[in-house]
Amino acid sequence: MRKLVLFMHVSLDGYASDSNGGLDWIPYDEELEKYAEEVVAEVGSPVYGRATYRMMESYWPTELDNPNASRHDKEHAKWLQDVKKIVISSTMDKVEWNNTMLIKDNITEEIKALKEQPGKDLVIFGSPGAAKTLLKLGLIDEFLFTICPVVLGGGKSVFDGGGEKIRLKLLSSRTLNSGIIAARYEVEK
Repeated sequence: MRKLVLFMHVSLDGYASDSNGGLDWIPYDEELEKYAEEVVAEVGSPVYGRATYRMMESYWPTELDNPNASRHDKEHAKWLQDVKKIVISSTMDKVEWNNTMLIKDNITEEIKALKEQPGKDLVIFGSPGAAKTLLKLGLIDEFLFTICPVVLGGGKSVFDGGGEKIRLKLLSSRTLNSGIIAARYEVEK
């Protein structure tokens, strides 16, 4: 059975974006890029919320034909073009990006059915709103965080708004040269 894994860059105080929605606080460098490539290699289908999906859809297809795109960006764009993508949104009526599935209703049943299919894991990339919904529904099996060495003091969090306590078991961790801690946790059942 496939797992649903949340992969998210977070500040030390648990925010996924700053108060303006920005991500420029993430110390993205070659080492973090390599780590992200390792994560992508484990992905059967990326899962996005509406906002992240629209951002990805507006950017990555343009890199396929961009003569100035790096080798990494071209490879990632090709992977995104071909892989089955999943969007969680109650407000969208359709998706147009190649090989994309929209889950608008019956989220629990749809995700459970996808987990039952063979293949690599389903991975939520960022998407704090969709992640919060999936978390409340008890559908997330693992958390994969890159904890960045910055305190934002506010912004958007997956974990605000209360909810039940979730106990986690550390599966692995490593520290990158930038000070980022990459940690993988499993939800204890």
